[in-house]
Amino acid sequence: MDIILFIKEGCSESLVSIITIAKIVIPLMIGIEILKDFNILDKVSSFLNPLAKFLGISKESTLPLVIGLVLGLFYGAGVIIESAKEGELSKKDLYLLMIFLVACHSIFEDILLFVAIGANGWLLLSVRLVTAIILTSLVSKHIDKVLSVD
Repeated sequence: MDIILFIKEGCSESLVSIITIAKIVIPLMIGIEILKDFNILDKVSSFLNPLAKFLGISKESTLPLVIGLVLGLFYGAGVIIESAKEGELSKKDLYLLMIFLVACHSIFEDILLFVAIGANGWLLLSVRLVTAIILTSLVSKHIDKVLSVD
């Protein structure tokens, strides 16, 4: 009898968690699609050109960077792959984008999910951004030596 009660409670609590996550993710994805349709993400990427310069990446890398930050690695990787196929991104840009996005991706979705379970969103956001910026800028200063070896 206890095992049945345990399974029943586990399933009901899991369902509550899934509903909580859906309340966050679904409106967020709808909002992101609206931003893409009105080219607002393009405007945000041009705003990030100074950050791109600091990170050592080209201005063509800012849109994939924004997509990866906002939408996560899945969508970001798709945009990065497409940009690379079109020849817009150098090998250096690709490496630095991946380093940055591994440390800090999908900032809205991930952080809102962690906030829903009690995490401090501002602390999480600042640690992820600072880590990504420091790591990427350090690597960008030395990556030319590494890439010339290939």
